[in-house]
Amino acid sequence: MAFNILVVDDSETMRAVIKKTVKMCGVDIGVLLEAENGRVALDIMANEWVDVVLSDINMPEMGGVEFLKEVKNDRVLKNVPVIFISTESSQVRIDEARKIGVAAYVKKPFVAEHIREVLLDVLNKAYATRIKEESGSEPTVDDACDF
Repeated sequence: MAFNILVVDDSETMRAVIKKTVKMCGVDIGVLLEAENGRVALDIMANEWVDVVLSDINMPEMGGVEFLKEVKNDRVLKNVPVIFISTESSQVRIDEARKIGVAAYVKKPFVAEHIREVLLDVLNKAYATRIKEESGSEPTVDDACDF
């Protein structure tokens, strides 16, 4: 089962790093999309099915928290899990994101193994029913990863 993944970060270099990390994780990727801020991400999500979003918090035009609020307030998008990957270390901001409904939070700099663990955990929780229905078995974390 392939997952469509959206990477949202204002740094093109960081988007490339996150995309490379995701590709190494053993997750079956359908389409790997990218956006430079939350507004562009919402435009993409209006036209493309996205299974999970990996987003920075601090971005121009529309930051991650505003983006998360928009996703959670949208009838169609509200169940799409959003994972924050950010240098933001303010506990107040992290708590705010959790209250709004962020699926997970990863602090930069990160190690690839941590992204893998968080991504697989979030996908397993969000899509356990879909995985079970399509495969006929209980969902498990795929241990294949080329780190």
